[in-house]
Amino acid sequence: MAANPIDGALSGAVIAFDLDGTLVDTAPDLIGTLNLLLAEEGVQPFPLAAARPFIGKGARWLIQRGFAEAGAPLPPERVPELFDRFIARYLERIAEESRPYPGCVEALDALQAAGARLCVCTNKLTGLSTSLLGALGLADRFDAIVGADSVPAIKPDPRHLTAAVEALGGDVRRTVMVGDAATDAGAARAAGAHLVLVSFGYTETPAAELSPDILIDHFDELPKACETLLGACGA
Repeated sequence: MAANPIDGALSGAVIAFDLDGTLVDTAPDLIGTLNLLLAEEGVQPFPLAAARPFIGKGARWLIQRGFAEAGAPLPPERVPELFDRFIARYLERIAEESRPYPGCVEALDALQAAGARLCVCTNKLTGLSTSLLGALGLADRFDAIVGADSVPAIKPDPRHLTAAVEALGGDVRRTVMVGDAATDAGAARAAGAHLVLVSFGYTETPAAELSPDILIDHFDELPKACETLLGACGA
């Protein structure tokens, strides 16, 4: 069970979460959708284990990478049509196999009980993010869900994170970005937020090499990590 943070350390703070590979293991549905698209185009599938590190940069990039890995790189003019087909197929199976990581729900509850405000800051489209979290019964745990289409620039641009924090009326100096990849690390560092990375997500560069303030291996560790970082910076 997640540890309970000390009284006051998290009160009024913002905990911003990446979605794919951080809150939810979405790889089976995302790569399953990609492979359906590849099959429709007569292209070899992208094995799940090989594709996992490439999820965090958005669907367009994943589609392009999938075709490139199969030796059939896409001309730019084909990307919009394939992207639209991917989104339509993905919506049909958005939570078929996707599940929150172990301990996620308990950690969210502990953070909220300690007075933190929670938001999602994801390069996934806002509508897809809301649909996924709703299907998993998690949407109402977040005060804001800020996807790629809701901001002027996406992670690692810091404006994505600052927009999510501002949506909650928070202070980026009392914000912890929880993510799994370089996009999350870049946004947090550039915005001046604290950074917790998970070791179990989707990343080309191992999370430990991205210099997080704290690296966690399980969500049970998250409340204590946030307490440590936010307690040190004061109210």
